[in-house]
Amino acid sequence: MAEHTSSSITIEAAPDVVMAVIADFARYPDWTGEVKQAEVLGTDGRGRAEQVRLVMDAGAIKDDQVLGYTWTGEHEVSWTLVKSQMLRQLDGSYLLKPAGAGATEVTYQLTVDVKIPMLGMIKRKAEKVIIDRALAGLKKRVESGESGPAATEK
Repeated sequence: MAEHTSSSITIEAAPDVVMAVIADFARYPDWTGEVKQAEVLGTDGRGRAEQVRLVMDAGAIKDDQVLGYTWTGEHEVSWTLVKSQMLRQLDGSYLLKPAGAGATEVTYQLTVDVKIPMLGMIKRKAEKVIIDRALAGLKKRVESGESGPAATEK
């Protein structure tokens, strides 16, 4: 069974505001660091992304991938790898929990398995870097007030 890496951060915004940023895939290149392009390929009946193509550059891992998304309620989204050039597995999730006074605890969990041989220790370190950068970017994006598709352009 593959090991996963997870980390949490508290963001000074309500869960729905945080989820609006997470669900706005077109803006990922603005705040994630590793995502250079994002394109929603399909949506569900509520307009939420079900498949997204991402062009990634995470240092050692450069990839063009398609992820399938599952939305559980209003506070959780998970994804799994549909197609990739470099990866065998990419499973992850964001879980949002109200943290009082309009804040949200965001937990990001990630499991990555590459097609090329790589030591488990190096894989876990790469996962940790991806998670930490994504959480820091999400926090900065949400707390800057530039959240969701309704945000005004600069």
